[in-house]
Amino acid sequence: MNFREAEQYLLSLGNEVLAMKLGLENVSKLLEALGNPQNEYLKVQVAGTNGKGSVCAFLDSICREAGIRCGVTTSPHLVSMTERVRIAGRDISEPDFAGLATRVRETSEDLVSDGELESVPTYFEQIIAIALLAFAEAGVELAILETGLGGRLDATTAAKAEICAITRIDFDHQKILGETIEEIAAEKAALIRSDSTVVVGEQKPEAMEVISRRCANVGVRPKLAVQIDPAFEDLSLGFPGRHQIENAKIAVLLAEVLGEQFSITRRNIVAGLKKARHPGRLEFVGDFLLDGAHNLGGANALRSFLEESVERPITMVFGAMRDKDVSEIASTLFPLAGRVVLTKADNPRCFEPAELARSVPDEVASEIHLSDNVAEALRIAKEMTPDDGLVVVTGSLYLVGEARKILAAESQI
Repeated sequence: MNFREAEQYLLSLGNEVLAMKLGLENVSKLLEALGNPQNEYLKVQVAGTNGKGSVCAFLDSICREAGIRCGVTTSPHLVSMTERVRIAGRDISEPDFAGLATRVRETSEDLVSDGELESVPTYFEQIIAIALLAFAEAGVELAILETGLGGRLDATTAAKAEICAITRIDFDHQKILGETIEEIAAEKAALIRSDSTVVVGEQKPEAMEVISRRCANVGVRPKLAVQIDPAFEDLSLGFPGRHQIENAKIAVLLAEVLGEQFSITRRNIVAGLKKARHPGRLEFVGDFLLDGAHNLGGANALRSFLEESVERPITMVFGAMRDKDVSEIASTLFPLAGRVVLTKADNPRCFEPAELARSVPDEVASEIHLSDNVAEALRIAKEMTPDDGLVVVTGSLYLVGEARKILAAESQI
């Protein structure tokens, strides 16, 4: 397959959430058939509700400053699937991605033909296999794996990372992970094994209790990022937002753990934190601010940033997936904007704009407009925004990705 064919094949497997099959059996058999590439390097797995991608970005930047050859896999991508496989700071090339996708597809289909699997692994499972295989072939020393959903049954957990981190846990994907913080925390903490080193970020007491109990049950003493050296708090970070301090602390503690096997200096940490980049998260693009605040925790972080750092009139472009609590997110964010344009990304899980409008609480006193596509929504927002204003594009990361692609085509990135 060439890249476009590989892309279409993976998309044909279904939406990565709607077609998801939680469980490790299929992906474990696939990795075994591929020669268990994940055993060729050290691995860090990052789970949690918010901040996973930021921790991965910080840690990757620190490690590259230290001269460590790193591979990183994150999700979802904003523009291209190649973003999900980064090696030495660069996205995998389209030809290399296509070649690996072909091998993973053929291996998957052989497993079905041989009766080892009932069906081919899912979109996300095959993407993870592609990434782990790519890292082995590129000779990485360290792989940084962002957990897709939960932890206990997420495909990344099949890699059996030696080191794991858990960022702040909050409400998200309740229909899959559980309706309480305790249930959600249990799903994420289940990736902790007796032979793993565990770093834990700031948590609500009920989440921390679950994580601590899991650690005690398997005989592991967690390392707490809240206890990190206070001197690091005043360092310059590569992307904005006060909430990034707690994510940076997790990355610093992970770097200290990795320092037992690699040479990582304080200078590497300082430079890595400053040079880190994370597209689509509080990213300014001209008169646009892109931020994938796709749950209440993310919305609260975005609201804090806007209240503390932005004094310009705001127009908001918003879209969300159907499994999100739109009313709470709207109540948190929309009062900061004089005008809101509701739209949808090109994804079957998206709310229709009219459905979003019905979910907006009556007390949210913003001027509401509807648009059926992202390009039109950006145009409407820009036209109605004062010259000194700012258009904030937020909600779904899929929406942010489409907006970023459109702005890039207009040479704004």
